[in-house]
Amino acid sequence: MQIPSGPNAKRERIFHRLFQIGMWIKGFDGFIETIGGIVLMSISLDAINRYVIELTQKEIEEDSGDMIANALRHAVHRMTPGSKNIAGVYLVANGVVKVFLAVGVLRGKFWCYPVAMIVITVFVLLQSLRLCFHFSWPMLLGTLIDVAIVLLIWREYRRHLARI
Repeated sequence: MQIPSGPNAKRERIFHRLFQIGMWIKGFDGFIETIGGIVLMSISLDAINRYVIELTQKEIEEDSGDMIANALRHAVHRMTPGSKNIAGVYLVANGVVKVFLAVGVLRGKFWCYPVAMIVITVFVLLQSLRLCFHFSWPMLLGTLIDVAIVLLIWREYRRHLARI
């Protein structure tokens, strides 16, 4: 897509570049989620538990009250085979959708823009609901990034509409 020239050209190029970066991040995030979901579904709970214990052992030895290490251990300890598979399927499905939409939007497929905005907005709403009950700074940051990406997609979509 050609960026307009004129007094706002520099600003438009910056927003377009942010849009492209955001979509690449969404696509990469989707790829990582897909791989993570496949790995999660393919390894045993015992293997996950051993890995988490090994991963957090040093932190627990240094600080037995380490919130992240203890939360991770607690989450894995409470995981059931069913919840592990549900989480794996969710990650794969979510990841595939993100990759599909990111590729479509980056390739300029006009119909992907509104679909991507709707899908990401649904994720934002779900994340916001989760934040109400289980606040987490990383989730808040991810949610704010998703909101920014939706706004950037909307801006690019409007530019497409203006050219029609």
